[in-house]
Amino acid sequence: MKIPHLLLALASAGALYGAPARADTITFTPAQLQQDLQFVRQAIEDTHPEPALRSGQAAYEQAFAAARERLKQPLSRDEAWRALAAMNPVFNDAHLGVVLPDWRAETRAHLAAGGKLFPFEVSIDRQGRLVIVAALGGGASALAGREVETINGVPAAQVLAKLGALVHGDTPGFRNKLLERRLWLYYWKTYGATDSFTLGVGGKALSVPAASATPVVMQGDTAFEQTFQFRLLPGGVGLLTINAFSWPDKQQFYAFTERAFTTLRDAGAQTLLIDIRENGGGDDDMWKTGILRYIADKPYRNGSSYVKKVLEGRAGPNEKVGDVVHGAVDSWVQPEPAHPLRFRGKVYVLVGDMTYSSAILFSNTVQDHGFATLVGAGGYAYVRQTGGTQKQHVLPNTKLEVVVPRFVLDRPSGKRAPALLQPDIVLADDPADRSALVNALLKQLPGPNK
Repeated sequence: MKIPHLLLALASAGALYGAPARADTITFTPAQLQQDLQFVRQAIEDTHPEPALRSGQAAYEQAFAAARERLKQPLSRDEAWRALAAMNPVFNDAHLGVVLPDWRAETRAHLAAGGKLFPFEVSIDRQGRLVIVAALGGGASALAGREVETINGVPAAQVLAKLGALVHGDTPGFRNKLLERRLWLYYWKTYGATDSFTLGVGGKALSVPAASATPVVMQGDTAFEQTFQFRLLPGGVGLLTINAFSWPDKQQFYAFTERAFTTLRDAGAQTLLIDIRENGGGDDDMWKTGILRYIADKPYRNGSSYVKKVLEGRAGPNEKVGDVVHGAVDSWVQPEPAHPLRFRGKVYVLVGDMTYSSAILFSNTVQDHGFATLVGAGGYAYVRQTGGTQKQHVLPNTKLEVVVPRFVLDRPSGKRAPALLQPDIVLADDPADRSALVNALLKQLPGPNK
């Protein structure tokens, strides 16, 4: 609903949160916003077995206290999201946060209506610098590789700090990597849309038109060939790229991996690289059936101990809804040593800054059981993973969403140190050249067939 008499309050709220108010902005009253905040807390505490797991209780309480203060004035949906999302970094968990549930559809509608976005795909390096990778959508740009020093007169570091304060994720590094893929979204939702940008590059101010291209992160959502790929590299090395452990037709995925392992057998390959650097997770059965059946040489499990919250419809024997249950993973998967496509060569799993969720469980499993050597960048995500995210928590007024996990799982070995995923071979990744890490690894491998 529109409430014209609140425009003055909205203008001040817009100044506070960094975006101008619009006359047609739907607003929510402080009472509605406080109700949504209480809903967020209740949803977390009804679902999560250890709500303050990564934050500590004091920081958890302070996050909600600060949110209550931010919600004491009428706000639009985007302003409310920014006020609530400021809790996300405190949670330190990519499975826990207040999110925009319809950002892809909203972005498509924005572009279809003639709206524009920040014009570049970017990276945020380890020094926190904002670097242009390509034009928005992945096209070539003459500015690729250049650092953005200012955006519309504001230091890029200040912009990144403001946007990064809204991002969910396990660590600051993880949150930066998520932000760089969606910088255009966070910028739009914080500073508003504009037709052009003045960027400081190399000490000069460049005027750059905003873009109407579809961002890379929104491309190929439904393309099997972009999500799953296999090819033989020179020297008979197989490269299996798996960008997700989820797919609506799992049999299609299983047929794909069967063909890949058939090719490996027929080629006599002795080395396999499995690239999950862009894999944000999915279902464990995808990697158990699609990969480990071909490489596992001993019984394995995907975890050791767990703690879970018992939810409606998920209560086991002697459990009741609301219980917090501690237990051990006692279901072991048996190997298939006689499988005709059994791969007996060396396996390397490439991990990176966006390897997450079930992909972390896969990494834990192959590392702890000795099925593969982990290669790439580490320190981004916790090996003690949360999971079983519940996505039906829609806030009653703003219709934002709070995503909450229902269990915490220790890695198969039971070790909690190091806390973050650590590869066996650490190699830097190049966001502008995804093949650089592969080539660097190949140079280290011995023998004509690696």
